[in-house]
Amino acid sequence: MVAKSERPHGLRMNTSELKSGLKGATEIIVGTRDTAPHIGSGKIRVLATPVLVSLMEEAALNAVERLLPEGHQTVGIRLDISHTAATPVGMRVIARAELIKVDGRQLTFRVSAEDEKELIGEGMHERIIVNVARFDKRTQDKAGKS
Repeated sequence: MVAKSERPHGLRMNTSELKSGLKGATEIIVGTRDTAPHIGSGKIRVLATPVLVSLMEEAALNAVERLLPEGHQTVGIRLDISHTAATPVGMRVIARAELIKVDGRQLTFRVSAEDEKELIGEGMHERIIVNVARFDKRTQDKAGKS
């Protein structure tokens, strides 16, 4: 583990374009592969909660990814959502994310999803900006592959 004093001081990237109000979205037509039985999260043939989570994360990525400095990405660190309505196979789902707070490397999003009839989920999602090379090195070290 690297001692705090040995870490680079400050954020060594320009995040000035990352501001509250940035929005992203993604959508799918629910297919059999997106259902709870296929994913292993339930027995009813409706949109699985893990797929909803994935859509919300993708919407957050779409809000900011194009503005990240080269060699940097975001990874999810917290998700607090509700999944309040079922969506059957064949129905379109749109997930949306809005960046509501930037605190150094930490980004906070309001996320939601709706199908063709109603709101099906909403909540908050946090992501942190990482240097991909350093992140990969740490994961390889953890796996004992360095």
